[in-house]
Amino acid sequence: MAGRSKIYKDLGIKPVINAHGHPTAIGGNNPSKVVKAAMEDASLDYVKMSELVKVSGERIAEMLNVPFAMVTPGCSAALSLGAAACITRNNEEAIEQLPDVTGLPNEFIIQKQLRVSYDKAVTVPGGVLIEVGNEDRTTEKDIEESINENTAGIHYLAGGLYDDPDEREQRTDIVAFNKLTKLAQRNNIPLLVDAAGQVYPTNRLSLYAQNGADLVGYGGKYFEGLNTSGLLVGANEHLIRLAYRLSFVGFEYEHTRVFGRSIKMDRQTVIGTFVALQEWLKMDHESRLAQYENRLNKIRYEIANLPGVTVADFPDKGMVEGLRIMIDKNASRLSADELQESLKNGDPIIHLRTDTVANSLIIRIQTVDDGDEHLILKRLQEELG
Repeated sequence: MAGRSKIYKDLGIKPVINAHGHPTAIGGNNPSKVVKAAMEDASLDYVKMSELVKVSGERIAEMLNVPFAMVTPGCSAALSLGAAACITRNNEEAIEQLPDVTGLPNEFIIQKQLRVSYDKAVTVPGGVLIEVGNEDRTTEKDIEESINENTAGIHYLAGGLYDDPDEREQRTDIVAFNKLTKLAQRNNIPLLVDAAGQVYPTNRLSLYAQNGADLVGYGGKYFEGLNTSGLLVGANEHLIRLAYRLSFVGFEYEHTRVFGRSIKMDRQTVIGTFVALQEWLKMDHESRLAQYENRLNKIRYEIANLPGVTVADFPDKGMVEGLRIMIDKNASRLSADELQESLKNGDPIIHLRTDTVANSLIIRIQTVDDGDEHLILKRLQEELG
């Protein structure tokens, strides 16, 4: 239940009921008791971090049935290290040079339709994003005509939790993954994939690496790990090993002055990520989703009767782990925007999710502490009843 933390009370910081999901802005994720226990166990001894990162990566690669893997402090860090590996892949002597990319290929081709704010991660080690295509479409020709001696890689956004890889393959406005992999291979250009939230169904954690992606980044918070945890997996041994050397491990053990020293990890983070992934892969996800449905139903049937409110499953296909609240501002006491602000500034503070669907708010139950769904319902009834 919200308000259990003594330290936040001591600091005068109000707790938030997180019905938004996994935004870093309000803490990302709350790991399970099993993950927390493993992290506490990891704190009992010091270890050689180079060995820990290497061995955990090998074990994760086995778990996912992918060629290579390593734990990183978030998906953004995975993409930054991956981009650095692409930039230095033909000149390992230059790994200390980054982010100075003088004399190195540093351009990453990205499709106009697949731009997001998170692709900034590629620029951290000195990469430059080259946007191709127009408002309507990007073609293979657009991409191939942009490849030159300065091209370090091709960046592909696989999408988030609700993006279906099969549906993306059917899109005609982009060059989707399967075609893009072949294009990258015939041009001998590394493919760097942002698959941050592609963790369920669990085969998506292997999909891209098993099908030829050189480097793929995932966010650990999406499989119930820490907010500051992630994975870099891929089919390219040379690039994964370079990423390892470009990380804080290379700085500490090879004594190379690499940019990756700034994105170091605790041993507890590595272990927490490893155990969270173990738990995620063996979890009974049908039971997990059924529990979400039961908790959501406590809200669903009560608010459906409020004036101007319509309730639907979220997402509208695939796994159901939330509710979309549609608000008719002509019949409701508050518009969706006004309701969102009231909940954010009320007591308790409640954060809901928004997306491109107008006049709607989303309750995501995965990150709502057990029992807090009753507080969400109470506040919705107060504001809309």
